[in-house]
Amino acid sequence: MPGPAILPETDVDQEQQTKRQPPFHVILMNDDDHTYEYVIEMLKVLFGHPVEKGFQLAKQVDTQGRAIVCTTSLERAELKRDQIHAYGPDPRIPRCQGSMTAVLEAAE
Repeated sequence: MPGPAILPETDVDQEQQTKRQPPFHVILMNDDDHTYEYVIEMLKVLFGHPVEKGFQLAKQVDTQGRAIVCTTSLERAELKRDQIHAYGPDPRIPRCQGSMTAVLEAAE
């Protein structure tokens, strides 16, 4: 019958460092087929942004061509991008055929 197992000593003081996933920006891209009202509503529904923040982001998209609407983990950023793409057309503009576009970029 073998004796008790002897385990190697471990360094109890060694810090364990948790690796964090790098954050990603969800960037809403401009187009001419969606109204400010649509953008504000979408940002409120999908991201919980208040109307004032939604207006600021809608204005930024309109004037600068793009706006960061969220910075989060890759998995959540992919979900939010997909939700933007699935939000549907703007009912206020008859020619509108679909949702807005969003892209992901690594945050620095």
